[in-house]
Amino acid sequence: MITSVRYGFSQAFSVPARDAFRWAVDYQPGDFTLMGVDGRREVTRLSDDAFLMKETIRRDDGAGSTRTKLIRIDPERMSYSNTHISGPAKHSQFLYEIVPEGENGSRLRFTGLLLYRSEKEPTRKEVARIAAEERKTDSGIWKKLAKAMEADLKG
Repeated sequence: MITSVRYGFSQAFSVPARDAFRWAVDYQPGDFTLMGVDGRREVTRLSDDAFLMKETIRRDDGAGSTRTKLIRIDPERMSYSNTHISGPAKHSQFLYEIVPEGENGSRLRFTGLLLYRSEKEPTRKEVARIAAEERKTDSGIWKKLAKAMEADLKG
């Protein structure tokens, strides 16, 4: 059974929107370290606005999970999408939009569209719990990324 789990959050940055957007889509091998995640990433550029990312994440128990993502970038709108094409969240999509907040600030608007797989249909309460856990994890990663971004760009 597959259940749609939607969630979102925003993250403020004390850097201009264009700078934040460029930093966010400049995928580097050390990105997982900035996120506090143990993993490895291979990035393949398909075109100016499309990438394939193969990622292997290692959990605390030593087990690993591999997934492939299609990243599509829209520089004019300062937005991008991340669609899982393989792995545990296959076909899930994650949407990112950087919006200006004044002259020297910006904000990430994040929307998670997780396709959650389970043996039986989760209750509304279970879906709400899953959404809350995903929001907490993803927003925690973006808090770390915001600090790294601001340190890099204000440097």
